[in-house]
Amino acid sequence: MNQPARKPNNPCFSSGPCAKRPGWSLAALQDAALGRSHRSILGQGKLQEVIDRSRSVLGIPADHRIAVVPASNTGAVEMALWSLLGPCGVDVLAWESFGSGWVTDLTKQLPMDVRTFTADYGDLPDLAQVDPDRDVVFTWNGTTSGVCIPDDDWIRDDRGGLTICDATSAVFAMDLPWSRLDVVTWSWQKVMGGEAAHGMLVLGPRAVERLESYTPAWPMPKLFRMTKKGKLDEALFCGSTINTPSMLCVEDALDGLRWAEQIGGLPALMKRSQANLRVLEDWVSGSGRWAAFLAVRLATRSSTSICLRIVDACYAGLNADEQGAQASRMVQSLEKEGVAYDIGAYRDAPPGLRIWGGATVDADDLRALTPWLDWAFQGLRR
Repeated sequence: MNQPARKPNNPCFSSGPCAKRPGWSLAALQDAALGRSHRSILGQGKLQEVIDRSRSVLGIPADHRIAVVPASNTGAVEMALWSLLGPCGVDVLAWESFGSGWVTDLTKQLPMDVRTFTADYGDLPDLAQVDPDRDVVFTWNGTTSGVCIPDDDWIRDDRGGLTICDATSAVFAMDLPWSRLDVVTWSWQKVMGGEAAHGMLVLGPRAVERLESYTPAWPMPKLFRMTKKGKLDEALFCGSTINTPSMLCVEDALDGLRWAEQIGGLPALMKRSQANLRVLEDWVSGSGRWAAFLAVRLATRSSTSICLRIVDACYAGLNADEQGAQASRMVQSLEKEGVAYDIGAYRDAPPGLRIWGGATVDADDLRALTPWLDWAFQGLRR
C-alpha cells in the first residue's frame, strides 16, 4: 500500500494534554494577567470568569459550587475523597487505570468500609450492585479503556450516599446529569484542550452538607481543606485558590470557553465529538476491519478516548508482549511521518491504539488519518 497523499492538518491526537482548539495560537493569550497576583482584582476576576463561563457552557445548577483547584483532575478527586468519605460505606467502580487508582486510595490509604466492583478493559461493572445508601466513587468515562457510562438510571434521586464522579474525559463532550452527581471533577487539558496542572471541582448541595456536618478522623493536608471553623470556605468557590495558579493557563482556559460559546456551547461540543467517533466507526466497518473498538457494547463506546484493538488473524496469534511491540511499530511509523502523535494505548491497557476524539479535534483530520492507519498496519506485514 502506497503512502496516502494527504496528512491531517493537526496530527495531535493525544488523550492528554489534548489538541488545542481549531485556530489556536499564542496570540490568544495576549490578555493574560502575567506578573499579577492571582489575588488581585484582575487575577481573581479571571478565575471567577473561568467558573462563570464553565457554569454557563455546562449548564451547572446555580446551587452547585465550582472551584479551581491544584493538581489537575487528580487533585480535585483526592480533595473529594479525603474530605467527604468516611461516615458511611463506600462503593468504588473501576474498569480501567484511573478508576483502579481510586480503588488503591480507598483500600490502602483511607481506613473505611469499601466495596469494589471491577470489570475488565472494554466492559463495565454491574451498576445495579451499587448501594444507594453508600457513597459511590466512579469515572464517567474511562480514559484508558474508551468505555463510558451509558446513562444515569442506576443513580437514585432518594439516595442516602454521595455520588463522586471523575468526569475529566466526559465533561464538555457528554451531557452529565448534574442533579444526580454530588461531586464532579475534571481538568482543563482534556476536552477543551487547555493546559495541565489545574483541576475543577463541583460540589452539589448534598456534598456541602456533608462537608459542614462531618470531620474526617485523619489529618487533612492544606491542599485538601475546604472548610473553615466547620463551614464551607466560600472564597474557594468565588475565584480564590488554595495555591498559586498559572495565570497563563487561566487565560488559555478562558480562550477555550469563549470558543465553546462561539460555536454553540455544549450541544456543539458534543456534536463535534460524536462526529469524530462516527469517522472512526465508518472506517472500522470499511477498510479498518483489522481493528475493533475495545468497548464491548456500543452504548458504552466513548466519543473522546477512542480505544481500538487489533483483531487481524495474523496479529491475534501473538502474545501480549508481541502485540504490544507491533502496535508500537505502528505508532512510531505514524509519528515519524508527522501524521499522528501519541496514539498508543495506555501503558496499563491492552495493546492497541487510543485516538482522541474530543471537541477540539476536527473530523476532517480524522478522515485524513484513517488511510494512514491502514498504511501503518500493512507495514506490519512487510
